[in-house]
Amino acid sequence: MPKTKFQDVIFTIMMVILMVYAMICYNIAISMGGLSNKVFLMAFSEMPIMCAIAFVLEFLVVGRVVKHLTFKTIDPTKTQPIFITLMISALTVCFMCPVMSFVASVLFNYSGADKIVSTWLQITVMNFPMAMFWQLCYAGPIVRKIFRTIFKKQLAEDK
Repeated sequence: MPKTKFQDVIFTIMMVILMVYAMICYNIAISMGGLSNKVFLMAFSEMPIMCAIAFVLEFLVVGRVVKHLTFKTIDPTKTQPIFITLMISALTVCFMCPVMSFVASVLFNYSGADKIVSTWLQITVMNFPMAMFWQLCYAGPIVRKIFRTIFKKQLAEDK
C-alpha cells in the first residue's frame, strides 16, 4: 500500500484508470445489448471525464472516509494485511459505485429530472456486482502488483 502522498497519487491514478475503463466497457456493452470489439474503443471517449471525476472523488473524499472507517473498525496491529486490503477495497467500491453511477446517470443517461433517481438506482444495482468482482479479483491485485514493482526500492526501505 502507498506510504507517501506521491505513492498514493500514483496508486490512485492506476486504480482509477483500470476500474473506470472496465466499468465504462461494462456499461457500454449493457447499453448495446452485448459485448463487441468496438466497445473497447468506444470506452476511450468517456475515459477523460470519468477518470478525472473518479480521481478527485476517491483521492479527496472517498479514500479518506474509507481509511477512517477501516482503521476505526479494525486494529492494524492485530489484523493480517490482506484483511485490511480487502476491507479498504470493498468499502471503496461501496462508496464509489453509487457516486460514479450517479455521475454516469447524469452525464450519459439523463432523460429528465423525474427519472434521475430510478435511473441512478438501476445503474448502481447493475454496476455494483461487477465493480466489486472486478476490484477484488482483478483490478486490485493487478494494480498492487504493478505498484509494488514500480516502488520496490522505496517500499523495501520503509520496512
